[in-house]
Amino acid sequence: MTQRCGLVAVLGAPNAGKSTLVNALVGQKVAIVSPKAQTTRARLMGIAIEDQAQILLVDTPGIFAPRRRLDRAMVQAAWEGAEDADRVLLVIDAAAKVGARVEGVLEGVESRPEPRILVLNKVDLAEKEQLLVLAAGLAERLQPEAVFMVSATDGDGVADLKRHLASVMPEGPWHFPEDQLSDATDRMVAAELTREQLYLQLHAELPYASAVETEKWEDRKDGSTVIHQQILIERDSQKAIVLGKGGAKLKAIGAAARQAISEHLGRKVHLFLHVKVNPRWDEDRGLYRDIGLEWTD
Repeated sequence: MTQRCGLVAVLGAPNAGKSTLVNALVGQKVAIVSPKAQTTRARLMGIAIEDQAQILLVDTPGIFAPRRRLDRAMVQAAWEGAEDADRVLLVIDAAAKVGARVEGVLEGVESRPEPRILVLNKVDLAEKEQLLVLAAGLAERLQPEAVFMVSATDGDGVADLKRHLASVMPEGPWHFPEDQLSDATDRMVAAELTREQLYLQLHAELPYASAVETEKWEDRKDGSTVIHQQILIERDSQKAIVLGKGGAKLKAIGAAARQAISEHLGRKVHLFLHVKVNPRWDEDRGLYRDIGLEWTD
């Protein structure tokens, strides 16, 4: 059979479930997920395989109205992720109303030349009548080549979507080895897995304005890896939240992150975390480079 390989840009508003959908299509976790909006910050490629097709899924940051430099860089990364894509996969939260954020995404997608596929996600949380009205209205407006109703969390409808994507990928050789699931480096994944634990364990207590930076990485002769990371926050008051009473919260975050990173690397990990207050951490060019974003003026 002839090999196929193509690029699919996954676009949508924050919290539409893009990362969860990419993970479901790949069949393994490649993107961090949390209930917090704007969890995804940089373009991350998940690599899915269906029969003879390799589907390169670009999980992009959610598109929203940017207010500061980091926001602008994230939104720019999202739209750039769609450039030269063979398909744009527009993910809409079917359980939420079409508000200003979703409207902004729809307007942006309407003007793009790439063929588009509409995915209504979280259908398990939506009322059926409301879902059908939403699907009909968006299909009429966007004229997609196909519409899919899925629950990325449960996996419902994901297999059908994956088969369709495989069928429309252009003929050509695979770009990555069969066992590669993502284009992210181990350093980037390690920082992301720690950031995921920050969001999961601190919930609404920690504002979106935080980052994780891998400072030091050492592969030891005994097969283990030593990783030093710093958690960057904006204010002293946030430091107490991250540390917790007697440092208990930071210890719990570190333990969970260490386990996740160890599972990803397939070896023992020694993880050391420290918290740094820097009101201008989002003005650090090096950090943008590390997380795969472009510096925007």
